Amino acid sequence: MRPHRKTISTPVAIEGIGLHSGIYTKVELHPAEAGAGLGFVRTDLRNLRIPALQTSTTALDYATTVGKDDVAIGTVEHLLSAIHAAGVTDLEIRIDGPEVPIIDGSALPFVHLIEAAGMRTHDERMGVLRILRPIEVTEGSKWIRIEPADRLSVDYQIDFNHPVIGHQSVAFDLDYARFVSEIAPARTYGFIRDVEQLRAAGLARGGSVENCIVLDDEGVMNGPLRFDDEFVRHKVLDLVGDLALLGYPIVGAISAVRAGHALHSKLVAAILRSPDSWEIDGPIAEPVHEGALAWA
Repeated sequence: MRPHRKTISTPVAIEGIGLHSGIYTKVELHPAEAGAGLGFVRTDLRNLRIPALQTSTTALDYATTVGKDDVAIGTVEHLLSAIHAAGVTDLEIRIDGPEVPIIDGSALPFVHLIEAAGMRTHDERMGVLRILRPIEVTEGSKWIRIEPADRLSVDYQIDFNHPVIGHQSVAFDLDYARFVSEIAPARTYGFIRDVEQLRAAGLARGGSVENCIVLDDEGVMNGPLRFDDEFVRHKVLDLVGDLALLGYPIVGAISAVRAGHALHSKLVAAILRSPDSWEIDGPIAEPVHEGALAWA
């Protein structure tokens, strides 16, 4: 049975520093009517609305950015991951600056925010995108693939030449409870050797040991880790957020090796370009942003 569309019951807010911009911003989540989808609103810039869809994606350097005209909002993936996993389909996301705050580097603060707001179920139901034929995107030794399945699952592998990370892999059948306990707490990470170069490029200006895992050449500078394999779990967190930009909940088996935001985005784009490789279970007049995991 197709799931109901959902929004939150009451407005909630969270604030903090942007990981890359270093700018302090406030995010307010407001309920929306059925069919409104997810949309970011830049309250500091003419209340410009930016749909949370793949067509709005403008940059993928170390984070996912959505934009419209000359206005952008960066590092949207952690917030979208929590929203998408919770099955929230209609929401107005008001923000007074250029980047979603990083908070502790994970999706867990946003999960708690949504749970504090409570959920309101709309009468309307939504369609589900079901993969019928495999779709794959490859870049050298990096690749991501989705195949037909009866639910959403992820098998993710990473490799880093670092004593703490090395080869890590996780495989999950994704549902909301597992997302909250095993994926949402996983934090973003970075290498201290890259900080100078990133800041010269206008990135990581708000990064600190308070909001990301920092690694030197030998280990973790600000342990302990929340999971032994926290690094690959964070990749899954990012993937759930990037899948939110598809505009539909999706059913399929995803495998990824050494992927990241760019390949996540290319997979979403490849799916949208391949309508003969999927079907929609239930009518939807326009591509709109749907929840992915709460109904699984």
